[in-house]
Amino acid sequence: MFEFLKYDIKDGVATITLNRPDVYNALNNEITFELQQALKDAKRNNDVRVVVLTGEGKAFCSGQDLKASSAEPNRSFSDSIHKRYNPIIKAIRNLPKPVICRLNGVAAGAGCSFAIACDIVVASENAKLIEVFVNIGLVLDSGSSYFLPRLLGSSKAFELATMGTRVSCKDAEAMGLVNKCVPHESLDDAVKVYTDYYAKAPTKAIGLMKKMLNKSQNSTLSEMLDYEAYNQDIAGATFDHKEGVQAFLEKRLPEFKGE
Repeated sequence: MFEFLKYDIKDGVATITLNRPDVYNALNNEITFELQQALKDAKRNNDVRVVVLTGEGKAFCSGQDLKASSAEPNRSFSDSIHKRYNPIIKAIRNLPKPVICRLNGVAAGAGCSFAIACDIVVASENAKLIEVFVNIGLVLDSGSSYFLPRLLGSSKAFELATMGTRVSCKDAEAMGLVNKCVPHESLDDAVKVYTDYYAKAPTKAIGLMKKMLNKSQNSTLSEMLDYEAYNQDIAGATFDHKEGVQAFLEKRLPEFKGE
C-alpha cells in the first residue's frame, strides 16, 4: 500500500511506522504524502480505535531529508510546509481518536513536532527530542511554535528552540514533553498498556474530549462551559453512553463499541 510507511491494523490499533531507517526516517516528499494518506485512512476506518505513530530502526524521525531538499534549491519553504507538513499536524490533532507516539529514538526538527503533536508520547530511554531548526538557520515549523510554549512555558520553549537543546528521555518526562520514559526493551509493553485501554474505550466520547481540549487552548471559560454542554448532548446520544449506564446498573464491565 505504501513505499515508505508500514501500515498495520490489528485489534482496533492502527500502527503507522515511518520506514526509511537507512536515513533515520528523514522526511522526503513521498513519505509526507503517504503519512497524510495513512492518517486519513485511520480516521475513516471504523475498525480503528487508536493510532500508534512510530519509526523503524534506531530513530523515530530525523526531520526533513536535507539531501532530498538540496536537489530542489529553488523550492518554496512555505509551499512545502503548507502542502507536506501542516496537513500531517492538522490530521493528528483533528483525528477523533487517540494518537500515541511510540518514540523509539531521536525525534529532530519536524520529527520532534510530529511527536509532541500526538496525544500521548511513550518514549524509550534511548529517545531524544531536538528542535534542530536553528542549527541550519531556520525557524520552528510543523506546529512546534504552538506546542512548545503550551507544554513548557515561554522561557523554556525559547531556550530549547533557539539553542537546539538535545532533550533526553528522562528530562523530557520531567518537563512534560513525554508522558512516560521507559527502558527500551519495555517500550512495546508500555505502549500496549495505552492501546489495550483505548481499543476498548468509548471512542466517540474520547474524540469529543480531544476536540474540546484543542478548543480550550484559545477559549474563555464561558465559551468552554457552553461547548461542554453542546458536546455532552452528542455523547449522551451514543451507544457507548447507554452501554456504560447499563453496565453500571448491572454491576458489570461495559463493552464499548466506539459508537
